[in-house]
Amino acid sequence: MKAVILTAGEGTRMRPLTTTRPKTMLITGGKPLIQYNIEALRDAGIKDITLVVGYKREVIEEYFEDGSKFGVNINYAVQDGQLGTAHAIGSAEEFIDESFIVLNGDIIVSYDLIRNLIEKYATRKSNDVKSVLTLIEVDNPSNYGIVSMENDQIKKIIEKPSADEAPSNLANAGIYLFDTIIFDAIRKTELSSRGEYEITDSLDIELNEGCEILGLISQEPWMDVGRPWELLSSNHDFLEVMEESIEGEIEDGVTIHGPLHLGKNSIIRSGCYIQGPVFIGDDCDIGPNTYLRPYTCLCNDVNVGNAVEIKNSIIMDHTNVNHLSYVGDSVIGVDCNLGAGTNLANLRFDDKHVKVSVKGERVDSGLRKLGAIFGDGVKTGINTSFNPGVKIGNGTLINAGCVVYNDVDSNCLVSANTNLIIKQLNDKNE
Repeated sequence: MKAVILTAGEGTRMRPLTTTRPKTMLITGGKPLIQYNIEALRDAGIKDITLVVGYKREVIEEYFEDGSKFGVNINYAVQDGQLGTAHAIGSAEEFIDESFIVLNGDIIVSYDLIRNLIEKYATRKSNDVKSVLTLIEVDNPSNYGIVSMENDQIKKIIEKPSADEAPSNLANAGIYLFDTIIFDAIRKTELSSRGEYEITDSLDIELNEGCEILGLISQEPWMDVGRPWELLSSNHDFLEVMEESIEGEIEDGVTIHGPLHLGKNSIIRSGCYIQGPVFIGDDCDIGPNTYLRPYTCLCNDVNVGNAVEIKNSIIMDHTNVNHLSYVGDSVIGVDCNLGAGTNLANLRFDDKHVKVSVKGERVDSGLRKLGAIFGDGVKTGINTSFNPGVKIGNGTLINAGCVVYNDVDSNCLVSANTNLIIKQLNDKNE
């Protein structure tokens, strides 16, 4: 059994975090998203993996190389143009000579789901079974590809049916096991009305040619990480089950409650108070007198200064959070520098849900608490403040004393338009 992971997309809903990397390389729980699927496949016994790459492919290839550091063998197939799931799967054909699993790199699945999928295929009663689809029960079928199924055999797949036309509430989860015959169906697949080669159209071709497709109704957990606050949600879930590991140095006078991962060559200085679960990567310098609250994830080479408080946030490599700053429920990119007294607010005055701009539209995050989203290379001056849900683009500089209410594009300089009034004091002797 082999596997294909689709990781060619841009992830525009995650901007500005994906301006410099594919969405699947965003960090959650101390690892890139895609690494969890690679490890799940490995643990299920599948070690021959093809990554279908495209956008910013070099970031993925430089990190994983040939896969040997992760206990697998990785090949890279390049998808030229974003032409749909069938087109992406077809790009991997040269590396596939047996049955294979297909996963999306940004949908994180468990080891158990993969094993169940393999077992479903292994116990098929007919050689005519050529594909297995993972299905999930949904409340609103009109948002999904819905299947018509008898026993465990899929008879039809209907894309986003109306409520009265939906044959069931079982939706295609986008996790597949295919025989190599799927490549023949992909070659016969025509462009859809969306201008893409849809894998559901390829599956319809299989059905029309007499192939059998099985449905596996999954009860196993999986995560679809598509928007910035969902990155924080997945980070919460991974740190919740994190095992404690201390490889760095903890000075005297540090208080720790709950699980902590402390990486190599990292130091936590005296006076720090840590409420786990907290993840601290390699080469980090924390404190003194820093307060790290639950579900904080500090990646590698992160420096956190004196009297800083961080809560439920992801802070990526080579970033500094200087003294007297507060970071709440936020995602901070690589190579950022937060000047002393920077505050990332996470709660609206009216206590309503925080809204975020996603692809030009204001979207309700469904969260009462959500801070800022910083791209890479953002620098803030002293005593700057950011309202909940604000997004700051790559390389933007925020001058001292600014209060930022709105999103700011990449490579901007933001300054406060204030006038100082200076009056000469009267001489007390006059």
